[in-house]
Amino acid sequence: MTQAPKSSNTVAITIIAGLFGIFGFVTWINGTLIPFMKTMNELTETQAYFVASASYISFVVMALPASYLLNKIGYRKGMSVGLIIMAIGALVFIPAAEARTYWVFLLAIFIQGMGMTILQTAANPYITILGPIESGAKRIAIMGISNKGAGIIANIIFGSLLLTGIGDVKEKLAVVSVEEKESLLNTMADSVVIPYIVMAVVLFVFGLLIRKAPLPHVEADPIEEPKEGGGSKTSIFQFPHLWLGVLTLFVYVGAEVIAGDSIIAYGLSLGFPAEEAKFFTPFTLAAMITMYALGVFLIPKYLKQETALKISAALGIVFSICILTTTGFTSVLFVAALGIANALVWPAVWPLTLEGLGKFTKTASALLIMAIAGGAIIPPLYGKLVDAGKHTLISEGIGETEALASASTSSYWILIPCYAIILFFALWGHNMKSWSKK
Repeated sequence: MTQAPKSSNTVAITIIAGLFGIFGFVTWINGTLIPFMKTMNELTETQAYFVASASYISFVVMALPASYLLNKIGYRKGMSVGLIIMAIGALVFIPAAEARTYWVFLLAIFIQGMGMTILQTAANPYITILGPIESGAKRIAIMGISNKGAGIIANIIFGSLLLTGIGDVKEKLAVVSVEEKESLLNTMADSVVIPYIVMAVVLFVFGLLIRKAPLPHVEADPIEEPKEGGGSKTSIFQFPHLWLGVLTLFVYVGAEVIAGDSIIAYGLSLGFPAEEAKFFTPFTLAAMITMYALGVFLIPKYLKQETALKISAALGIVFSICILTTTGFTSVLFVAALGIANALVWPAVWPLTLEGLGKFTKTASALLIMAIAGGAIIPPLYGKLVDAGKHTLISEGIGETEALASASTSSYWILIPCYAIILFFALWGHNMKSWSKK
């Protein structure tokens, strides 16, 4: 591996951690935007979770183009382009607010997602191969602390700006005239303008500054071929552990997004006021930060990456069952506890998947980034389950509020198969380096 001096690596890690903080800030706003958009655009549960879909589906659309772009212009310029595209997406929130049109908001979120795709396609493999592969999870855990720490700040700021008083607004919307209703909803929409103008300015500035950042050039090690009967690997399709890693990240991101983005809406469905529920996503992110800190300390000296992944998957299954079998604030706490199960999955899966890929590392990284589309598909499935369960219970004579709470809880079963797939990869999948048993 082509590595820079240790002092240069320290500077590079600090800079990349700042980038992880930026797209953590942008990504985890979705937990606030989902209930906000649901009220402002009068959406169903399923429609509201398309906020997450618009962000994460961009990773499918842009991952391979991002890989091509990075091969042409390199990691540093690629990061700059990603930040500037994110800034453009932030500016699209202004006409979206003026028109109060849901699809324009989704377009703005999608454009920001395109920028994040380029940024993540550059930053994740860069930090993975910046040092020894066996400590890759440790470096990514440091990135996670920055990412989720920024997410907590984002939720506190945007929760205060967008969700304060939303309960009163809902009550007024049910009784006011059509004209008054339009005025209330337009006022809600206008509340996003200033925050996103500030965000756009910050992203543009960072996009320009990153071009001058002292980031060392690194490349992955070449693939070591067996001396007898191995032959040269010519295609990414010859690495089963890569495709299993992609599947693992797909279901993981879906589970992580459900845990982080549904918890506020879940709290509201259980009857918690918005002033309290807006702090629920930070509960999840704080749990993740705690585990990231443990990962930095434990990996790889005391805990192997694959062992951390096994523990995480097992905890995910246990906590999911606990959500289903508890009620009220206890159930909310178990949703937040999924942050403990989720924290070390991403840091462990990346190095376990990229190990031994050599010249295929950039393409494999693009595939792993595409797997983030799990955040676009699985959360709306959860929303669909909630809608279906609620309508079924209402048809059986149960009140709408009680039906929504019950359906929201029971629909968390979708997490269990996700964590089961992660557990399979941790136990066996990451060791499947060839399609043949030999």
